[in-house]
Amino acid sequence: MPISYNALVVDETPDGRYQRAIRECTTADLPDHEVLIEVYYSALNYKDALSATGNKGVTQQFPHTPGIDAAGVIAESRDKRFTPGDEVIVTSYDLGQNTPGGLGQYISVPADWIVPLPAGLTLRESMMFGTAGFTAAYGVDKLLQNHINPASGEILVTGATGGVGSLAVALLAQNGFSVIAATGKAQQESYLKKLGAAKIIDRDAVYSNSDKPLLSSQWTGAIDTVGGAMLDAVLRQTAHNGCVACCGNILGGKLTTSIYPFILRGVSHAGIDSGWCLMPKRKAIWHRLATNWKPTVLDIICSECSLEALSAEIDRILKGGQRGKILVKLQQLS
Repeated sequence: MPISYNALVVDETPDGRYQRAIRECTTADLPDHEVLIEVYYSALNYKDALSATGNKGVTQQFPHTPGIDAAGVIAESRDKRFTPGDEVIVTSYDLGQNTPGGLGQYISVPADWIVPLPAGLTLRESMMFGTAGFTAAYGVDKLLQNHINPASGEILVTGATGGVGSLAVALLAQNGFSVIAATGKAQQESYLKKLGAAKIIDRDAVYSNSDKPLLSSQWTGAIDTVGGAMLDAVLRQTAHNGCVACCGNILGGKLTTSIYPFILRGVSHAGIDSGWCLMPKRKAIWHRLATNWKPTVLDIICSECSLEALSAEIDRILKGGQRGKILVKLQQLS
């Protein structure tokens, strides 16, 4: 029997505008994938906000329910790997883009997208991380794979007060790194120090008007969340044998730089594609987040809101006013 549930639904009007509202939906209208999940928690990401405002680069057809993150309980499964009652996580892939997403109380997804909730992590905690936390952890993993460790030197995090940035600061500090947090929000210095940042700098200090292909070394590694000219500046100031992991394009998707950081300093440029990360790596990172990588500052980073209160948070994140992460509670765990 189809189940009725509530979801944030974005509609396209005949005159080309987009409107969003909480609506009653039915599971009969969800895609016919192998697994039906009852969603208890989700999270708000910048990509969700783009989908909620009709960005066709994210979502092509409307009406649509955004939400690239979901944590909940298996309701029905045609795949033997999962049984009703299992607690699971789904992040990324096509969820919330062109597949109805986690800002609804039910989702239907392919079984291959699902990660069993690891021991040591609650459903709520998993969405306090969500895609943002997974991406930040993947960035830390990239640095470690490139032989960057706490003894190597300082690590820069750009966009440090955003969701990915905040969690990157916390995860690096958790792993013993000395973190330089770059931000345009000077009033958030206390917040960043609580997350473990050793030094806070204005984001403008990272930029340089110099056209020199290399600048003085300032850090051994970086997790860059904004891209564009910021990423170019970060690369040119990274020390010998350093590594820069990147995951964002808020400042643009075009990177204009030179070859010299790579061939004269041996800098590695590591891309983070959390959306289609292979499942063995995905499970390994979630295991780390459930165990020795789980920061003690999640409650400082995350604010909780209901589905009904989400529209205001969407407007806030689009204006660059969000700090940390928004955890979305969809229903009460029984």
